[in-house]
Amino acid sequence: MSRDEVILRFDEVSFAYEQNKPILEEVSFSVRRNSKITIMGQNGGGKSTIFKLINRDLKPESGSVIVGQGQTVALSRQVIPRDELDLTVREFFAKGFKNKVYDIDPKIDEVLEVVNLRGHVKMHERIMRSFSGGQQARLLLASALIQNPDLLLLDEPTNNLDKAGIAHLTDFLKNYEKTVLVISHDSDFLNAFTDGVLYLDIFTRKIEQYQGNYFDVVKQIAARVEKENRKNAQLAKEIQANKDKANFFANKGGQMRLVARRMRDKAEELEEAKVDTRREDKTIRPFTIPTQANLTGNILTITDFTTLNFKTHKPVKRKANVILRQKQHLLLSGPNGIGKSTLLEAIAENKASGSVILPGTVVGYYRQDFSTLNFEDTVHQSLLSVMREKVEENMRVTAAGFLITSDLIRSKIGSLSEGQKGLVAFARLVLQKPGLLILDEPTNHINFRHLPIIAEALNKYEGAMVLVSHVPEFVAKIRIDETLDLEK
Repeated sequence: MSRDEVILRFDEVSFAYEQNKPILEEVSFSVRRNSKITIMGQNGGGKSTIFKLINRDLKPESGSVIVGQGQTVALSRQVIPRDELDLTVREFFAKGFKNKVYDIDPKIDEVLEVVNLRGHVKMHERIMRSFSGGQQARLLLASALIQNPDLLLLDEPTNNLDKAGIAHLTDFLKNYEKTVLVISHDSDFLNAFTDGVLYLDIFTRKIEQYQGNYFDVVKQIAARVEKENRKNAQLAKEIQANKDKANFFANKGGQMRLVARRMRDKAEELEEAKVDTRREDKTIRPFTIPTQANLTGNILTITDFTTLNFKTHKPVKRKANVILRQKQHLLLSGPNGIGKSTLLEAIAENKASGSVILPGTVVGYYRQDFSTLNFEDTVHQSLLSVMREKVEENMRVTAAGFLITSDLIRSKIGSLSEGQKGLVAFARLVLQKPGLLILDEPTNHINFRHLPIIAEALNKYEGAMVLVSHVPEFVAKIRIDETLDLEK
């Protein structure tokens, strides 16, 4: 197969999870061999669904998904499924093969080298949930690479990765000599290697295909929308003018009624001439996270903490002198695998030996894996559960601000996209009114349009806050009063 040959084709593909609620409608596009393609679109719009259709995890309701003859596909998922977290590394990698692979350990070592994870003690026997979020992201990529696919599907591969991890992945993709499709909200990462974009419009539920690097394509889309809006605005003026004339002549009676009819026909022709413009992705409304009332004193005290040695995976105890009161924000920093998420969890559950939370403090905890959410609850149940005064109207107004529609609010948490789960988690924080806010990688899975609004809300938060984030542009927009580097 030459580079100009098509490796993947969607031919008028339609799909819906629920009857009369389509995700994709007659989607058509093609991908050429060895190209690096980005899939763009709003949270919940169907990007991950496209990957599942390519990987044969789902079947289209109509149309066809065609992968080139003899070409193999591997999907690097956003998160490790909950039922696979207790597998060993060896068992996890073995699940990627249809047939039993003998002597799999050398193959595992080879791909761990690629994702910069080799060198850990007894790596093959370690349980998947024992790894940090960033390390799990690397393992997900490695589990796809070990299959040596012709078509590599990457679903939010930079989530949880530190700066070094993103740089390593970027260099790998630049030099990767096979076909890659990527879903990501990291614009700088995408622009480093993308040579085309598939834009999934959440409103039309169709794909538009563009050539060029990521930033150029974004400009093309914006220019097209502006042009279409100008054309439609002019047509709207002409339509209204014809309607006004039609009404005027209709009132004159006689032959004038024929003129009125022609005016109405002309208005209808102009209506048909209007183009379907892509409405911009909706953005969440600016919001405030209210602070727990009547909370004074030392809300959080940290005198010591435990980190993990990267290579031996053994605990190392360190001293600290951190006191957080109202309006004080702490940034926890350190590389993937050092124990940031473990420490945050222990603090949030008030189980960290060197940390004390002021009694009576309401803790708002945003976990990177969304495990604070009950996946069997509906969104409605989840939001109401954190409210001290369960006022339905207040809950729905807050939900609407986070793009949680009347349809979505009755859906189970487990059925939502990862990005939608993130917005539900933020809505819960607003309704909860915490005195201590603990945030573990709050930018994961979130549409880039929402990030400035979230950053501004965190910047203005007046309670005590502990933040972990590997996105420096996001952190730079938030007031940070103190930094605790777990590596020092």
